Amino acid sequence: MKNYCFLLLAAGNLFITACENAATENAANNANNANRHTAAAFDLSKARAAIESDNAKFMEEAKRGDSNALAAHYTTDGWLMFNNAEPFKGKDIVSAWGGVIRMGMKDLKITTQDVIGSAEVLAETGTYEMIGANNKTLDKGKYVVVWKPENGTWKIYRDIGNSSMPMKKP
Repeated sequence: MKNYCFLLLAAGNLFITACENAATENAANNANNANRHTAAAFDLSKARAAIESDNAKFMEEAKRGDSNALAAHYTTDGWLMFNNAEPFKGKDIVSAWGGVIRMGMKDLKITTQDVIGSAEVLAETGTYEMIGANNKTLDKGKYVVVWKPENGTWKIYRDIGNSSMPMKKP
């Protein structure tokens, strides 16, 4: 009887261990399949096209001098980081773009050079040129923009640019 009980306990332990291993393998396989599905479903070329479309709207709104429309491209917790200034955050982004417009920006040209990332976050690099009256270049340089999805659309999470123009002498 003792041998029978021992065999029964050993078989029960083996069965429980096998079930636990199968459940762990199943969970791992499900997670891997979900990751593969998400990766397969994400199309970087479509994301880039969405960003370039958004940039075209941004440039039109800049040309119109609409700082509210420009600020609407940012996430609610977005940051705008210009040269020689502390970051503008959230609602302060409207006033930052308003200041640029009041300084004389009449047009803004944005050229996307690269977009990398995933369904959770994208990084865009490119060049910009701010143009004033009489087609005069006010500033030009390069930028990095980090994009995040918010409310079903890509929004600017972090926006930093730096000038390529020589510093003015004091």
